[in-house]
Amino acid sequence: MRSILSAPLYSSRLAFLCCMTGVLAIFLTLMLAVSQARADNGFDKWVLDFWPSAKAEGVSWSTYRAAFNGITPDKRVIELYGKQPEFVRPLWEYLDSAVSDRRIKNGREMAGRYDRELRAIEARYGVDRYVVLAIWGVETSYGAVLENKKIVRYVIRSLATLAYAGQRRQAYWKDELTEALLILERGHVTPNQMLGSWAGAMGHTQFMPSNHKRYAVDYDGDGRRDIWTNIPDALASTANYLKSHGWVAGKTWGYEVDLPRGFDYRYADEKTKRSLSDWRKLGVGRVGGRAFPRPSDEAYLIAPAGARGPAFLMLKNFKIIKRYNPSTSYALAVGHLADRIRGGGSFAGSWPRDDRPLSRAERRTLQERLTRLGYDTGGVDGRIGPMSRAAIRRYQASKGLVADGYPSFKLFQLVTGS
Repeated sequence: MRSILSAPLYSSRLAFLCCMTGVLAIFLTLMLAVSQARADNGFDKWVLDFWPSAKAEGVSWSTYRAAFNGITPDKRVIELYGKQPEFVRPLWEYLDSAVSDRRIKNGREMAGRYDRELRAIEARYGVDRYVVLAIWGVETSYGAVLENKKIVRYVIRSLATLAYAGQRRQAYWKDELTEALLILERGHVTPNQMLGSWAGAMGHTQFMPSNHKRYAVDYDGDGRRDIWTNIPDALASTANYLKSHGWVAGKTWGYEVDLPRGFDYRYADEKTKRSLSDWRKLGVGRVGGRAFPRPSDEAYLIAPAGARGPAFLMLKNFKIIKRYNPSTSYALAVGHLADRIRGGGSFAGSWPRDDRPLSRAERRTLQERLTRLGYDTGGVDGRIGPMSRAAIRRYQASKGLVADGYPSFKLFQLVTGS
């Protein structure tokens, strides 16, 4: 298949556009090219129309032509972008995969292989080297994903597809595409090496192009910020990202804790902050009876699977990890994998593996039924926010249950009578 960059053009309008933008040579190149029928005329036109915008930002024609040479829209990208999974993966299943024995073993091997670089990066940026390693492990399994041709994609093609055919955030995808083109323009990587996810996240630690511009660093001083083939560059860039967002040097991400009998789960709202010593006065202590190393540190409490799962006191660095990916499951996996690579053990608490998360439709039904029973959820949108959790707690208390506010499947069955 051939693209607009090697196809004949007959439109006088396009010729006029090329002349008006001072790129008559481009038009002549396109006119003289010999090609077969194009696979997507609309995409070809879009690529040509996007050129003036890229040029205005500093992208040269030679870079633009090389970047788009031979590409067509990626239908799989559109499928993935529009996919709305009905059921959410249970947190414990996510952790089983993200913090597997194999990933721990490989992480320890990488810790040894890059020990010198990781220690230097930690000294320079003040970010725990094991957290940097864990992000690498969770994002691309220490680079193994980049070798999987079924998963990895050419970033320019992915972003161009989303900018052209995506139904949401068009301006965002265009901006990211422009930044990706500028990365090529500046010689940080070649087009055939610019590999990433279907959404344009790039390299070993999955930076979006705009984040590459802001946070990527040239660790080895070769003049390129290469997060695709230069692992020290990728690791240092990740550390710089975390530092730039406020990582607190010398502190951990959080602690697994035991809660006292009859604990008031209204405190587990991810907002209520107390010093660790104040949490201790409420009966919240580290598992195994260990002391908190810095009792004055402030933390907030989460119980991501309700009263039947582990509970955690989270420090500021947990929220910094969430700046990389806003998912609590992701940040918990990164923190736990870092601890396991360091030599720590598994979580002491067990997960409610006989339960499952509710689908969006089930969450809406739960909200509808609770509201009908007189427990105001603040609306029916399928999102379990503070008002929905408060409604669940009131319902649980009325039934003599532990009022943890967790929307379990068993609760759903009880409320709906299913």
